[in-house]
Amino acid sequence: MVVALQPAHAQQPVQLLDSAHKTSLRGLSVVNDSVFWASGSNGMVARSTDGGKHIQWIQVPGFEKRDFRDIEALNDKIAVIMAVAEPAVLLQTTDGGSSWTKVFEDTAKGMFLDAMAFSPDGRRGFVIGDPLQNNRPYLAATEDGGYSWFKVNTIADKQLPLLSTGEAFFASSGTNLCFMQQKLVFVTGGIKSRIVLYNNLRNDSLPIMQGQTSTGANSIASAASGNYAVVVGGDFAKDTIAHDNCVLVKLTGKGFSFNKPVTSPHGYRSCVIFTGKHSLVTCGTSGVDVSGDDGSNWQLLTRQGFHVVQQARNGHRVYFAGSNGRIAVMNAGYTDK
Repeated sequence: MVVALQPAHAQQPVQLLDSAHKTSLRGLSVVNDSVFWASGSNGMVARSTDGGKHIQWIQVPGFEKRDFRDIEALNDKIAVIMAVAEPAVLLQTTDGGSSWTKVFEDTAKGMFLDAMAFSPDGRRGFVIGDPLQNNRPYLAATEDGGYSWFKVNTIADKQLPLLSTGEAFFASSGTNLCFMQQKLVFVTGGIKSRIVLYNNLRNDSLPIMQGQTSTGANSIASAASGNYAVVVGGDFAKDTIAHDNCVLVKLTGKGFSFNKPVTSPHGYRSCVIFTGKHSLVTCGTSGVDVSGDDGSNWQLLTRQGFHVVQQARNGHRVYFAGSNGRIAVMNAGYTDK
């Protein structure tokens, strides 16, 4: 049964909160209905503690030309941001962005970090990056909530697959990895697109658009049960193509099984999240879609584009971020609770 997603009274589905800064926002972390953080290009970080009525914009000193593609916030004071390219750097603040401490750095040639994810308890975390000389995904990890990080020896780690030429990760929304049944799962894109269960021999090709450098999976979201996930992507170079851009994934003792939605999202999508037991929201440069039946059918909500969407970990509000410093919130009634 499809959950009704639209409120009875007419209103704009997405309310714009800010769009006046020269930054492309791809990192977003929502602590509760009032507190959110966003990060992006030109060394910019945005922070609000009142639901977006007032947004504090911070350009991190010494990192004015860096691109912070992902951010993970613990509360209104503590957050970790990820600068993607040479050198790859993770910075942490414990005072609401007034000061930043370098907690990880890798100066290796070709470094490019793509996304960061923490376990539900906030203690374990991983950052994933494009392969270097060994053709295996790059991984760094934390076990103390982001205060310290260590590089995973991917050369010795045979549980990580060798990636094909032209296969890597998209740093489009910081959401190409997640936890399923307490296990790290991530998706690749490009010439080849697959789903990988870390510390397991499972790495299966995804039935999603692939074969070009701009195609493949961009984002994965796991249901609360941990045995079901939704993957979105497509072709960011042709962002209105509305087929082969979404996969429904089940994780069993035997591995992954896949289904395609009956009605696909209406274009390339860079981020997807669960907002309720059966409801999801997905966004991309060509619009926002919602589903009320576990991703089987998608309804176009708006053609306004965003890079990333996140829901409050402790609450219900859904926020978006995108190009030109665009930050928005979904109006109540468009997701089930």
